[in-house]
Amino acid sequence: MENIGLLMQGFQVAITPMHITIMVVGVLLGLVVGVLPGLGAPNGVSLLIPLTFTMDPVSAIILLASMYWGALFGGSTTSILFNIPGEPSSVATTFDGYPMAQNGQSTRALTLAFMSAGFGALVGVVVITLLSTWAADFALRFGAPEYFSVYFLAFCAFIGMGSSAPLKTIISLLIGLALSTVGMDTITGSLRLTFGLNELMGGVSFLVVVIGLFGLGEILMTVQDGLHFRGVASRIDLRDVFRTIAELPRYWATLLRSSAIGTWMGITPGGPTAASFMSYGVARQWSRPGETFGKGRPEGIVAPETADHSAGTCAMLPMLALGVPSSATAAVMMGGLMIWGLTPGPMLFATKPDFVWGLIASMYVANIVAVVLVMATVPMFAALLRIPFAVIGPVIVAICFVGAYTVSNSTFDLWLVLLFGVVGFFFSKLNYPLAPLVLAMVLGHKAENSFHQSMILSDGSLGVFWSNPLVGSIMSLALMLIIVPQLAKLVSRYRNRGTLRSAR
Repeated sequence: MENIGLLMQGFQVAITPMHITIMVVGVLLGLVVGVLPGLGAPNGVSLLIPLTFTMDPVSAIILLASMYWGALFGGSTTSILFNIPGEPSSVATTFDGYPMAQNGQSTRALTLAFMSAGFGALVGVVVITLLSTWAADFALRFGAPEYFSVYFLAFCAFIGMGSSAPLKTIISLLIGLALSTVGMDTITGSLRLTFGLNELMGGVSFLVVVIGLFGLGEILMTVQDGLHFRGVASRIDLRDVFRTIAELPRYWATLLRSSAIGTWMGITPGGPTAASFMSYGVARQWSRPGETFGKGRPEGIVAPETADHSAGTCAMLPMLALGVPSSATAAVMMGGLMIWGLTPGPMLFATKPDFVWGLIASMYVANIVAVVLVMATVPMFAALLRIPFAVIGPVIVAICFVGAYTVSNSTFDLWLVLLFGVVGFFFSKLNYPLAPLVLAMVLGHKAENSFHQSMILSDGSLGVFWSNPLVGSIMSLALMLIIVPQLAKLVSRYRNRGTLRSAR
């Protein structure tokens, strides 16, 4: 009940004319980001952060969060109308969304997607409302060893639970950790990895790296692959909208199951992309005989969209309560909070309750705003996609460079953006995940400080990480997340070899 009272206070902060206007602007910007290939939520959020420096933190985080919700909805629009996922997490929606639209049911496909997404986001916000205070109170028991164990758990979870090869994830994490150490060591005062460049003494700007990786990297991928927009009719028929809304309750089992999958994958580092694919696969396994998936089956739209938005929303919980982001976009938002002088974690709930609960309350309102706006603006954004990419591409590149330059007004940052754009391109071509690199850049400095403090407390003994049941259980769980999946793969290979031998 305490959380409900705090939430009501949060609504008093969130529901003001200024904040409602900010939500509308944020959602519209997010729709543009989600619709245009080559951008994406992490890059869109990072480009907006410099514009929030003059805003108060509550308004700034509402703007960024609203843009995030809009980007998720925008990715669904292009997946259904053009078979082009604007977001990686929208790929699974193309499997049935685009075929349904091709069959002359674009309004039905879009309505199923947006209403399912709204339901998934609502479930995610309810989970945050109910669990945030408990998670923050639990985290107040943490000292330096416990915090390091949580950061270590986040790294191990990406390795063990991620969809990429473990070795590639480890390499991505190590690069991110190396980037987080560039500059002056706060413990010893020595310079590290500056290579004699004075511009690197203050470290590598997190925003510059993100803009390069997600912005220019995706643009280079798009240019290399070539992009041809072939859309279907995008006119919204209100009668079909209400008819589809009335149809939605018959998929209640898919909605609940996909929400549960998205909630789990959002709180853990699985992320929206993994959640949408997992939910789509589970929906296929649990489906009744009838129309096959991949030809416009409604569950093929409901399942990934619900899980995608539930996971995207729940990713905010560990970021706010523990200071551990579980997705690339949450990591970018956490970087913004730190730039504004706010430290995500349990103390944020005690010292800035208006900020935390104003943000949580805004999630309820912003998702409703997003559903309404996306239905109203589908024809406009579909028309936007028909602009040649030769025009859109250079505009996105210019936005990336302007955003990078405004971080510290340094021309050196422009070269860094170009460098990390190339890095992002090769990461995508070689199927190296970018999210672990971003996570490591955000948490690297905090993990290093926690490790140093733990070593000082224990006189250099690693036994401090098993000195009490709490830190010991977290460290053991982290190691299990690495070891158990690899053992499972070895057992599977051994069984497959045994099957082949017996078949011979």
